[in-house]
This record gives sequence, structure tokens and C-alpha cells, in this order.
Amino acid sequence: MSEKNISWFHCGLCGSLFQSTPKALYYRCSACGHNPSPVVKPKVTRPENTNSAKRRKSTTEWKSDPSKKKLSYRQVGILVIFCLAVMLITVIKIMTAFSDEAIQSQNTQSSETKTRDATEELDQTLLNEAVPRCNLTISGFLASGTPEGCNQYVSAPVTTAGRMADFYKLNPLLSIDPKALNLTRSAVLHMPAGNAIELNFGLNDDLQLDAVFINENGEWRLDWDHFVRYSKHPWPLFLAGGGSTQGEFRLLARQRLADDRKNADTLSLVFYTPQLGRPSDLGSKSPEFLVKRDSKNGRLLEAAFNLEKSGKRAFGVNLPSNDPEGIIRVRVKVRRVDENDERHFVLEDVVACHWYSIDEPGMEVSDQPLDQPLDK
Repeated sequence: MSEKNISWFHCGLCGSLFQSTPKALYYRCSACGHNPSPVVKPKVTRPENTNSAKRRKSTTEWKSDPSKKKLSYRQVGILVIFCLAVMLITVIKIMTAFSDEAIQSQNTQSSETKTRDATEELDQTLLNEAVPRCNLTISGFLASGTPEGCNQYVSAPVTTAGRMADFYKLNPLLSIDPKALNLTRSAVLHMPAGNAIELNFGLNDDLQLDAVFINENGEWRLDWDHFVRYSKHPWPLFLAGGGSTQGEFRLLARQRLADDRKNADTLSLVFYTPQLGRPSDLGSKSPEFLVKRDSKNGRLLEAAFNLEKSGKRAFGVNLPSNDPEGIIRVRVKVRRVDENDERHFVLEDVVACHWYSIDEPGMEVSDQPLDQPLDK
């Protein structure tokens, strides 16, 4: 061994000097034979075992990670499959619901079509049976020549006789040759109290008549109040200040400035006297009536004007109107007020939006004002 590889060391136990190689794993004092370090550290095996355990644990963990990853992928796969199954079930339910709804809609439409066809068939059967008898009634009425003779052809003749007598004191009987009548249109009226028949007639001198017939005890009788447009008092006389201060009238109604006032709180109306046989001729015009739009009368009138605009009529009557565009038929109760040398008129009630001898208005509207919630 060369001198370069020998070094001197000092023993921390006995204080002697000794020689040894610098790279020796364990130094031994040549004098005392012990480790020259002042403190001898015992051989520790537990940390080595701990490190070994840690190494084994680390190795185990390293080996178990793929397993855990595989388990995570498996769980994700199961979750995805579950979600897809739920989505598939939902889609199937939605498609089934749409299919059921479509089938139900088709069934409803088919049922409505069958009902409509059945109603039309029944109506046509009724018209075939009733129209010839209605023609006999109107012909007998026009040919009678006297109120007493006419009375035997009208509906409810006993209660109508008094009104007929008063009416014909102020109005002449119609002078029309029944043979000149030409039936132009016919329809069944589905009234709340039962079916009625409406016939439209044309005459050679361009007169137009519409008449309604009611079945009473197997006889088709004329609705006289509707036919003559009966009012309790003559409208022109009432406007001029004659007769009673209040009455019920069959009139034609028109809105003033309907488009300009569509957002106004009131409806502006004027009423006209109907001209028998000449529906396009408007008679005496009334002053302006303002009716609150959210009142029952206002809602009923607005509903009637909307119905007329759509080309329909009260009770769903399947006949075009003979009246001018924008005109509706009404039965109204009006009161005349004369005070302080001034005269004005008050619309007390809209009885109906038609001239038939029934009090039903012909369309449904709520009694509740628009600014209050509807009762449930």
C-alpha cells in the first residue's frame, strides 16, 4: 500500500494516533481497537425495514394504480350507459306521448267531423221536411190582408195579438204577392229552446225578406216580432220626444271611428231604424251613445261586432248577414231624459244581439268587470 493511500486519524476515545486508508468503511484505532468516533451509533435495522416497507408500499401503490384507473373507467362507463338508457327511455316516452297526442287529435278531429257531418245530415233532413210548410205559412200570412187573418200564422198568437194590433195602427200591412217570393237561402237555427228555420226570400223589385219559423205543436209558425222588427215604440217618434220615456227597440247598431277608438275606454255607437225589405237602407239615426267597454253591455256589443267582422252570427247561424258591413242587429232598452231644456238618451241594457223572440244574447260574455278578477 502506498503512502498516498495512508492517512493519519485521531481516536476520539483513547487519544492515540493511528493510520488507515481514507476510504475505509469502518475505522479502528490501532491502540484501543474501537471506533475512533466519540459516539458510537448502533446499527439501525428498523429504518431499513421501514424504507423497505415504504418501497414495498410504493411498489404496491404503483402496481395498484392501473387497477384503480381501470375501476374508475368502468364506473364512468356504467354511468354513461345509465345516462344513455335514461335518455333513451325519455325519448321513447316523449315520442309515445306525441304519438298518443297525434292519435287523440286525429280521433278528436274524426269525431268532430263525424258529429258535424251527422248534424249537417240531420239539418238537411229537417229542411227538406220543414221548408215546404214554412213556405205555406209565409204565403198565408202575406195573403191574409188583415191583422186578425195574419195572427193565425204567427208564433204564440194569443200573446202576440195585442202587439200586432198596436203595431198595425201605425204601420201598414205588407202588400206583397206571395207568388213573387223566391227562396234564396235556408238554414236551421240551433236555439237554446230548440231548432228553428230561417228562410231568405228575394222579390222581383229587389226587396229582401228574412223570416224565422218556430215549430209549435207540429206547425211551423212565423216569428212575427223578428219579421216586422217590432219595437215597443216607433224609434223616430221616441227620438223626437213622443210616447213613453223608455222602451225596448229592435235596431241596427254601428260603431263610430271604430279603428281610431279601439284603445278608448268607451264604445261610441249610433243606432238606426231598420227598413223592412231593404236592409241596406238605414233609417232614423240616433245621437251618439257612449258605452263603457268593460261593462257587461260593452263586452256584449264588442263581442257582437267582432263576430260580425269574422262573418259569423249569433247562435252560430250558418247564413250570411243581409245587413251592411259593420252593422249588427240589437235589442236594446233605452231611456230618454229631458231636463233643463236639454234631451239625452241612456242605454240601460243590451237584451240581445239579434232580433229573435228569445232573450238569450246569442253569445257568452262575463258579468265581471274587466278591472276585477273573475270568480273561480
